[in-house]
Amino acid sequence: MPKTLFFAILASAMTLIASPSAQSEDTKPVMTSETKALLKPEKSGLLPIDGVNYYYAVYGKGEPLLLLHGGLGSSDMFAPILPKFAEHRTVIAVDLQGHGRTALGERPLGLEAMGDDMAAIVKALGYDKVDVMGYSLGGGVAFRMAVQHPEAVRRLVMVSTGYAANGFYDEMRPQQAQVSAAAAEFMKDTPMYKSYVAVAPKPEDFPKLLDALGAFMRKDYDFSADVPKLKMPVMLVYGDSDMYKPEHEIKFFQMLGGGLKDAGWMREHLSQNRLAIIPNRTHYDVFFAPELVASTLPFLDGVTKVKTWDEIVSE
Repeated sequence: MPKTLFFAILASAMTLIASPSAQSEDTKPVMTSETKALLKPEKSGLLPIDGVNYYYAVYGKGEPLLLLHGGLGSSDMFAPILPKFAEHRTVIAVDLQGHGRTALGERPLGLEAMGDDMAAIVKALGYDKVDVMGYSLGGGVAFRMAVQHPEAVRRLVMVSTGYAANGFYDEMRPQQAQVSAAAAEFMKDTPMYKSYVAVAPKPEDFPKLLDALGAFMRKDYDFSADVPKLKMPVMLVYGDSDMYKPEHEIKFFQMLGGGLKDAGWMREHLSQNRLAIIPNRTHYDVFFAPELVASTLPFLDGVTKVKTWDEIVSE
């Protein structure tokens, strides 16, 4: 299998984790017995929504946070950081259509449809309004949920997520077009395949999932007209070596009203929206970075106050 195609599947499909050779020991997630114990959900189950039988799991106590994973992954990919969120929040983790414990079904993959589904899921679980955090594919689903159902989203965090297909580095788009069931046989030794067959209700659907993702990624998209519809506070998070062009990330933030002027001595021009660039992280390991919890929790909690220079000097 050509190396470029392998990484196209990893990157373009908004992957579970990078290939073992691409990760250092420092970036691999560490799963301790204590972490595994903390990952036991308060409740879990399946919800039939518009022809898709979605798996969900609920962890922790506090304000609700809907957590959405990346492509070719599942909610399990947040295992290294989910316990930290669950210490402060009721975390609602959902396996997206065709991923993890949610069967693919016959409906085509689409961000808009899954955005509607997420709103239906939180309503079915008894929540009127939730905070939402999505990574990569999950970030796109979170974006569509917030645009299509703004009444259901209090705060929105998008991790490694763009608003248009031209945000990817130019070499990525041709590689994305190659993703198909033909790659399934070559992926049997990869963590994406192994994690899929371990929990999928129909493990034999893996080639169909690759076909569905390929068809999804071959479609051009540009949601720039919808960005101004995001009236709730929004936070964008990227690795400093992400798969999106830095100018796309900055443009996204500016379209949200951030990065347009100095915040002012008294923070009087501070935008309600936030941008975080996590150093030494890529698209393939930012989703389990400890800094992701540290940077997003204050935003999700609505914490904006920091000590002023005068207060620090006075102390």
